[in-house]
Amino acid sequence: MTRRASRTALRTTRATERTPRAAERTTRIERRTTRTTRRKTRERATLLAALLLLATTACTDGNDGTGTPTARPGASGVEDALTPTLGNGGYDVAHYALDLDYVPDTNRLKGTAVITARATQNLSRFNLDLAGLKVRTATVNGDRARVSRSGNELTVTPTEALGDGDTFKTTVTYDGTPKMIEGADGGLEGWIETDDGSTALGQPTGSMTWFPGNHHPSDKATYDIAVTVPKDEDGDPYDVVSNGELTKEQDKGDRVTRRWRTKEPMASHVANVTVGYFEVHKGKTSDGVPLYIAVDPDESEDAEDVEELVPDVVDWATENFGPYPFSSAGAVVDHLPGLDYALETQTKPYFEEAPDETLMVHEMAHQWFGNSVTPRAWKDLWLSEGLATYAEWLWQEDQDGKSAQQTFEEFYEGTHPESEGIWDFPPAAPPSGGRMSDSPVYGRGAMVVHKVREAVGDATFYDILHTWTKRHRHGNADTRQFVDLCEEKSGKDLSELFDTWLFGAEKPSGI
Repeated sequence: MTRRASRTALRTTRATERTPRAAERTTRIERRTTRTTRRKTRERATLLAALLLLATTACTDGNDGTGTPTARPGASGVEDALTPTLGNGGYDVAHYALDLDYVPDTNRLKGTAVITARATQNLSRFNLDLAGLKVRTATVNGDRARVSRSGNELTVTPTEALGDGDTFKTTVTYDGTPKMIEGADGGLEGWIETDDGSTALGQPTGSMTWFPGNHHPSDKATYDIAVTVPKDEDGDPYDVVSNGELTKEQDKGDRVTRRWRTKEPMASHVANVTVGYFEVHKGKTSDGVPLYIAVDPDESEDAEDVEELVPDVVDWATENFGPYPFSSAGAVVDHLPGLDYALETQTKPYFEEAPDETLMVHEMAHQWFGNSVTPRAWKDLWLSEGLATYAEWLWQEDQDGKSAQQTFEEFYEGTHPESEGIWDFPPAAPPSGGRMSDSPVYGRGAMVVHKVREAVGDATFYDILHTWTKRHRHGNADTRQFVDLCEEKSGKDLSELFDTWLFGAEKPSGI
């Protein structure tokens, strides 16, 4: 709801000392002229400079002087100024296979993470983000790897360096008590205990509290998540809900394992595991998308409303934003008083209690804006939150409520309850990680979207939204790409609009 480190390159500099030959002290040499001596000295100096230049060039080119590329450490960050300690360089993750064993009564977690990745450079070592949990073993391609820790940085050094383009598997076993942490904005995230289990909420930093990984939105991957939990004293198993589809349930006597699979790429901050007791409701959208809706018994009186609302909102969003991007949909309605937020966990948004229509629309819109099309960096978060907030305005408009123009005017005039502070900074330039969830990113972000709609007309506006979700489906995108698309589809120069509403530091003088 991030990480800056500079890359460290290993440079090997060879120093070559040349010892001048001893000259015979003969009469003939002693008779050499001073001019000849100076000429020889200049020639030797030129030769030495040329040799030094060649040696320096070899080092700069990243090889060991024999033409063999030099393996370097992966960066311990991705130069994202808003989250300078998150994400890592040198590799790209393709898949996480997480095998977890969790005991709710003691809040103890034991895990094995198998991470399949591709090296994006010649790699001597690389980093993973992991907070708190104790690492027991680590291997790379089956061979024991050396591991060191510094804060939330886990550095893995394989037995042999990895070549640029190599696919490799890292297996990490770990255990401990997963932590709930306070985010930069003061919100709670990470592994959070509930009254009947736990939930894992990751935006922006919390996922590192329960599995090692490359925890930055720019590195998306597919997931297999298996969670084993005990049965309670009555012999009833805890339920486990996660992203994607439930592929298998295994009863192991006093324990149960549930396996979930996410087939489409997912950023780690929207990965989720929720353990507790739930009433499960299944169904399909009008387009045949399978639904899995889990409702805590303490929220059961609203279960029917949620069960009806989920497919209605998915159908409405599909019409407005394009085909639903995932192979299943749903929701997790937990009972966690005091959390004070919902999260767009992929395929099944997480709610601390039964949501109203507006909140459901916002979190479901994120399946298109934020989950399928994910911000490339955290400064681009307005593309997720601004578009999801504008989805709320569109829903109200379509349900014969306030028009989007009315809502826009309320934000501009400061009469909307969520308009406080919207002019504090431009939506695409949060000054710090602690402020990237502030109102300029949400409310003013939605105002930018409305001004685009106003400038290009409804037909072009909805074409922009459909093209955006299709062109960047399951990928990452940034602010520049959105601006370019708006100008491409409209055929207009919209620089003044974006300079004023998106990048401008001051409140515009008029609307």
